[in-house]
Amino acid sequence: MGRIAGRFARVEPRFRARQLVLGLLADLPRKNCWTIAEHVGDATPGGLQHLLGRAKWDADLVRDDLREFVLEHLADDEAVLVVDETGDLKKGTHTVGVQRQYTGTAGRIENSQVAVYLTYTSRHGHAGIDRALYLPKSWTGDRDRCEQASVPDEVGFATKPQLAQQMIERVLDAGTPAAWAAGDEVYGDNPKLRAALEKRGLGYVLAVSCTHRVLTAAGPQRADHLAKRVPRRAWQKLSAGRGAKGHRWYDWALVAITAGDPTGHQHLMIRRNRTTGELAYYRCYSPRPVPLSTLVKVAGSRWTVEETFQSSKGLAGLDEHQVRRWDSWHRWVTLALLAHAFLAVTAALERRDQVPTDDGTSPGGLIPLTCNEIQRLFTALVVRPVRDTAHRLRWSTWRRRHQARARHSHYRRQTTLQP
Repeated sequence: MGRIAGRFARVEPRFRARQLVLGLLADLPRKNCWTIAEHVGDATPGGLQHLLGRAKWDADLVRDDLREFVLEHLADDEAVLVVDETGDLKKGTHTVGVQRQYTGTAGRIENSQVAVYLTYTSRHGHAGIDRALYLPKSWTGDRDRCEQASVPDEVGFATKPQLAQQMIERVLDAGTPAAWAAGDEVYGDNPKLRAALEKRGLGYVLAVSCTHRVLTAAGPQRADHLAKRVPRRAWQKLSAGRGAKGHRWYDWALVAITAGDPTGHQHLMIRRNRTTGELAYYRCYSPRPVPLSTLVKVAGSRWTVEETFQSSKGLAGLDEHQVRRWDSWHRWVTLALLAHAFLAVTAALERRDQVPTDDGTSPGGLIPLTCNEIQRLFTALVVRPVRDTAHRLRWSTWRRRHQARARHSHYRRQTTLQP
């Protein structure tokens, strides 16, 4: 909060911003201006609503501070910029950007608000660093409706790949260290986005549809048709990274293609599920030759944006805002990303100096703390006032139970290692 304090000219909005971020990190069943105001002891939500709607401060400058905070701790020259969109289900028609549209949150067409997010993923950790609200043509084509939601006049219609391109170029112009971009079929099937990334010299591994056509020495070919011609010896078993149940093993194959930047290296990468045989396809570009294992690692990093969505919604109230206007949405989402970045960076720092063993634990026998566990600890020690003896006893009991579990795990592992 000290890092962003200079973005507020007056002490009142600076104090309210701190209250809101602490409320977003609190253990509340619902997180909105009403519940957070009650949590911090305010009689009404007027102060927080003023912060989001009428106070003088620039959410984009706070977004820049958020990015610098994440990079200070997670920066990596081989980092991946992962783009993806998520939807928030909404009622009515007055909330900015809302219309009936497909959202992966519900898995169907619903009345929702969709936004594109950019996650910075490195070997140290990952966190969201930018956001862009998607305005459908039903909004950009109706200026009266836009004025009611305080949408700036210069904001016009932009597709989701265009929003992703704007965010990627913005972070690259700010000097963000990164070597790759990743995304799903919405972005991989868009030739303008791929061309823009190639122009910036940024490698990418973007998922594409099975009908995606690529240019080969034998002429244009569909991705699924090329997959049928891959010989058995071309498939390699590689891990796409460690998941909740261990390494995610797939069979992978690489087909050289000739489209795009002649100075770079273009490939179609094919992934095959070892159990079901289901295929997935990726359009790949790199300024210099890289092994298949590197492309597989980049493809596997795409899950980090999904984890960021789940964590920032569940722990920091990213999707629980009850605001209708353009500025209010950007302010709430930016502070929610800041709250989640605090958890993500704290988790990264906690495990940075610990070299995990083969079973994922640290040498001391403790499993590295996750964002969920850090949020619970932060709530217990900082957000929730420690006033009564009962609370201290509960915390002491939890600590003793945690230490006992750690000793039991360490003893069991040492016993297993005995010859």
